[in-house]
Amino acid sequence: MKKIFFVFAILSLTVISCGETKKEDVKKEIEAPEESVKEKPADGKDLIAMGEKLFTEKTCVSCHQIDTKIVGPSVKDIIKIYDQYDSSVIEFLKGNKDPIVESDPGQVAIMKANLDGFVKDLNEQELEALSAYMHSVK
Repeated sequence: MKKIFFVFAILSLTVISCGETKKEDVKKEIEAPEESVKEKPADGKDLIAMGEKLFTEKTCVSCHQIDTKIVGPSVKDIIKIYDQYDSSVIEFLKGNKDPIVESDPGQVAIMKANLDGFVKDLNEQELEALSAYMHSVK
Protein backbone atom coordinates (compact mmCIF):
# COMPACT_ATOMS: atom_id res chain seq x y z
CA MET A 1 0.00 0.00 0.00
CA LYS A 2 2.86 2.35 0.80
CA LYS A 3 4.44 1.69 -2.61
CA ILE A 4 1.19 2.50 -4.39
CA PHE A 5 0.82 5.71 -2.39
CA PHE A 6 4.46 6.62 -3.09
CA VAL A 7 4.09 6.03 -6.84
CA PHE A 8 0.85 8.01 -6.90
CA ALA A 9 2.45 10.85 -4.94
CA ILE A 10 5.48 10.97 -7.25
CA LEU A 11 3.27 10.85 -10.33
CA SER A 12 1.06 13.62 -8.99
CA LEU A 13 4.05 15.74 -8.02
CA THR A 14 5.63 15.21 -11.42
CA VAL A 15 2.48 16.11 -13.30
CA ILE A 16 1.90 19.18 -11.14
CA SER A 17 5.48 20.44 -11.20
CA CYS A 18 6.37 19.55 -14.77
CA GLY A 19 3.09 19.73 -16.61
CA GLU A 20 1.81 23.19 -15.73
CA THR A 21 2.14 25.97 -18.22
CA LYS A 22 1.62 29.56 -17.14
CA LYS A 23 -0.99 31.52 -19.04
CA GLU A 24 1.69 34.07 -19.92
CA ASP A 25 3.83 31.35 -21.50
CA VAL A 26 0.89 30.11 -23.55
CA LYS A 27 0.15 33.67 -24.68
CA LYS A 28 3.82 34.19 -25.66
CA GLU A 29 3.81 30.95 -27.64
CA ILE A 30 0.72 32.06 -29.52
CA GLU A 31 2.14 35.52 -30.21
CA ALA A 32 5.66 34.43 -31.13
CA PRO A 33 6.09 31.02 -32.75
CA GLU A 34 8.68 28.80 -31.12
CA GLU A 35 12.11 28.92 -32.71
CA SER A 36 13.25 25.71 -34.23
CA VAL A 37 16.68 24.97 -35.50
CA LYS A 38 16.59 24.31 -39.21
CA GLU A 39 20.28 23.85 -39.87
CA LYS A 40 22.78 21.64 -38.16
CA PRO A 41 25.07 23.51 -35.73
CA ALA A 42 28.57 24.22 -36.97
CA ASP A 43 30.31 21.98 -34.44
CA GLY A 44 29.86 19.60 -31.52
CA LYS A 45 30.09 22.39 -28.95
CA ASP A 46 27.02 24.05 -30.43
CA LEU A 47 25.16 20.74 -30.41
CA ILE A 48 26.08 20.17 -26.75
CA ALA A 49 25.00 23.72 -25.85
CA MET A 50 21.68 23.16 -27.60
CA GLY A 51 21.25 19.88 -25.74
CA GLU A 52 21.99 21.49 -22.39
CA LYS A 53 19.43 24.20 -23.11
CA LEU A 54 16.81 21.62 -24.10
CA PHE A 55 17.62 19.50 -21.04
CA THR A 56 16.82 22.50 -18.87
CA GLU A 57 13.89 23.88 -20.87
CA LYS A 58 12.17 20.53 -21.22
CA THR A 59 12.55 20.19 -17.43
CA CYS A 60 14.58 16.99 -17.57
CA VAL A 61 16.53 18.51 -14.67
CA SER A 62 13.50 18.23 -12.42
CA CYS A 63 14.04 14.45 -12.30
CA HIS A 64 17.65 13.98 -13.47
CA GLN A 65 20.82 15.60 -12.17
CA ILE A 66 24.32 15.07 -13.54
CA ASP A 67 25.76 13.07 -10.61
CA THR A 68 22.84 12.42 -8.27
CA LYS A 69 19.70 10.31 -8.43
CA ILE A 70 16.63 12.36 -7.54
CA VAL A 71 13.39 10.97 -8.94
CA GLY A 72 15.17 9.37 -11.87
CA PRO A 73 18.73 8.14 -12.27
CA SER A 74 21.59 10.56 -12.78
CA VAL A 75 22.63 11.50 -16.30
CA LYS A 76 25.98 9.80 -15.77
CA ASP A 77 24.27 6.56 -14.72
CA ILE A 78 21.92 6.69 -17.70
CA ILE A 79 24.74 7.16 -20.20
CA LYS A 80 26.90 4.52 -18.51
CA ILE A 81 24.17 1.91 -18.86
CA TYR A 82 23.20 2.89 -22.41
CA ASP A 83 26.86 2.71 -23.45
CA GLN A 84 27.29 -0.61 -21.64
CA TYR A 85 24.41 -2.12 -23.62
CA ASP A 86 25.37 -0.27 -26.82
CA SER A 87 21.88 1.19 -26.92
CA SER A 88 20.58 4.53 -28.20
CA VAL A 89 19.19 7.20 -25.90
CA ILE A 90 17.62 8.81 -28.96
CA GLU A 91 15.69 5.66 -29.87
CA PHE A 92 14.46 5.42 -26.27
CA LEU A 93 13.35 9.08 -26.27
CA LYS A 94 11.49 8.48 -29.54
CA GLY A 95 9.64 5.60 -27.87
CA ASN A 96 11.24 2.97 -30.12
CA LYS A 97 13.12 1.20 -27.29
CA ASP A 98 12.09 0.03 -23.84
CA PRO A 99 13.81 1.60 -20.83
CA ILE A 100 16.93 -0.24 -19.72
CA VAL A 101 17.97 1.90 -16.75
CA GLU A 102 14.76 1.79 -14.72
CA SER A 103 12.52 -1.27 -14.67
CA ASP A 104 10.16 -0.55 -11.75
CA PRO A 105 6.66 -0.39 -13.32
CA GLY A 106 5.68 2.70 -11.32
CA GLN A 107 8.80 4.59 -12.33
CA VAL A 108 8.43 3.49 -15.95
CA ALA A 109 4.84 4.79 -16.01
CA ILE A 110 5.93 8.16 -14.63
CA MET A 111 8.82 8.31 -17.08
CA LYS A 112 6.65 7.50 -20.11
CA ALA A 113 4.07 10.12 -19.11
CA ASN A 114 6.79 12.74 -18.81
CA LEU A 115 8.46 11.78 -22.07
CA ASP A 116 5.16 12.03 -23.93
CA GLY A 117 4.80 15.59 -22.70
CA PHE A 118 8.39 16.75 -23.05
CA VAL A 119 10.06 15.13 -26.04
CA LYS A 120 7.34 14.04 -28.44
CA ASP A 121 7.64 17.27 -30.42
CA LEU A 122 11.45 17.31 -30.65
CA ASN A 123 12.97 16.91 -34.08
CA GLU A 124 15.88 14.59 -34.89
CA GLN A 125 18.51 17.30 -34.45
CA GLU A 126 17.15 18.27 -31.04
CA LEU A 127 17.19 14.63 -29.95
CA GLU A 128 20.79 14.36 -31.15
CA ALA A 129 21.61 17.51 -29.17
CA LEU A 130 20.10 16.03 -25.99
CA SER A 131 22.11 12.86 -26.49
CA ALA A 132 25.30 14.83 -27.20
CA TYR A 133 24.83 16.86 -24.03
CA MET A 134 24.17 13.77 -21.92
CA HIS A 135 27.26 12.05 -23.34
CA SER A 136 29.36 15.16 -22.71
CA VAL A 137 28.85 15.01 -18.94
CA LYS A 138 30.20 11.50 -18.41
